[in-house]
Amino acid sequence: MGMSVALYRKLERVAPDLREVLLSLFEEVERNREESVTKREFNELKDVVQDLAQAQLRTEARLDSLAVKVEELAEAQKRTEARVEELAEAQKRTEARLDSLAIKVEELAQAQKRTEKEVASLARGLKATREQVGGLSRSMAYALENEAYRKLPAHLAANYGIQVQDRIVRADVANEEINFFARALKDGKAVVLVGESVLRLDDVSKLRSLRRKVDKVAAVTAEEPLPLIVTHYAKPKVLEKAREAGILVIQSFEWD
Repeated sequence: MGMSVALYRKLERVAPDLREVLLSLFEEVERNREESVTKREFNELKDVVQDLAQAQLRTEARLDSLAVKVEELAEAQKRTEARVEELAEAQKRTEARLDSLAIKVEELAQAQKRTEKEVASLARGLKATREQVGGLSRSMAYALENEAYRKLPAHLAANYGIQVQDRIVRADVANEEINFFARALKDGKAVVLVGESVLRLDDVSKLRSLRRKVDKVAAVTAEEPLPLIVTHYAKPKVLEKAREAGILVIQSFEWD
């Protein structure tokens, strides 16, 4: 079969299966050349072969491009898988931290329960202490009053010229509880003692409390009220305020 070198080279670039088909075609053409093949037809055949060869080249180029893209996709997939693996590991670490935090929260909850129990116990103890202190304060207040009942008449007479006419008693006058209540004479004038006992005279509000009681007693008695406070200790500033208000303040050390 006659074939130009150029054509043969072109056929070498064609895929083997296609090349076999073309060679078979050429053989068939050669056998029938004298009867049916003209130079023009043969040239047309060469053009067809050329077109097929070019198409094959383009196909191979596209295959190469696709191969590159497939490789790029494979690399991207590897990176994605690596990232997913990293995220999975991060998730494991997060879950581990959450588990650790859950344990700590539970420990804190248990500690809080223990603290609440301790606080409740301390509160009960504090309440009991306050009750004891309150009881002690009341006992001391009663002791101060009882001592004042005995010592006041002589002390008032000796130091202030006040003569107690009745026994000093605790009384309820005009719906007010009066710690020291008694009729007396001061400079020959009838007065009525209206007194309070406080362990410490350290707040002017105690002066106002006594003044309120004095005003109520004044509204129901003919005698002039003589306000009196008996205390173990009086702050100097409060003592000065009391004297300015006309309140007689006697501290327990004065009658000893």
